Amino acid sequence: MYKLQNFLLASLIIPFIASCTSNNTPPSSAVQKITEEPPVNTDVKSDSKGTGKFTLVDISTLNKDLAAKGELVFQKKCISCHTNTQEKLIGPGLKGITRLRTPEWIMNMTFSPEEMAKKDPIAKALRKQYKLPMMVPGGITEEECRQVLEYLRLNDEK
Repeated sequence: MYKLQNFLLASLIIPFIASCTSNNTPPSSAVQKITEEPPVNTDVKSDSKGTGKFTLVDISTLNKDLAAKGELVFQKKCISCHTNTQEKLIGPGLKGITRLRTPEWIMNMTFSPEEMAKKDPIAKALRKQYKLPMMVPGGITEEECRQVLEYLRLNDEK
């Protein structure tokens, strides 16, 4: 009788204790599905401004003087990874970029690529797509960003 009581008591207590100590963690596959971000198509037009200091960029008129300076900056700082055509190099070809991205996004990506890669869905997708670190942060000034933007705008008009 004593053994039966112990058995019944153990049958009730053990599941109770087990349920109290369980951390209720879902299987790793369920966690992965929850934390994965939905895929982002980087070839689709976006109205996002990205994240960073550039929140409003006036592009009412194309400044050809800035574009000429921007071409020099592009040749010096960008050409090792990007082309001004659609041809991909280390990074994406930039022909047509001003039709896909807002001026603010382009300047934020150029000026603070690491911040964009952490916070912006498109920049994250580009980093994943090209499987490389983002552009060198701090490699370009605010003025040079605007010059490059004007150069890209002029390039996209051709």
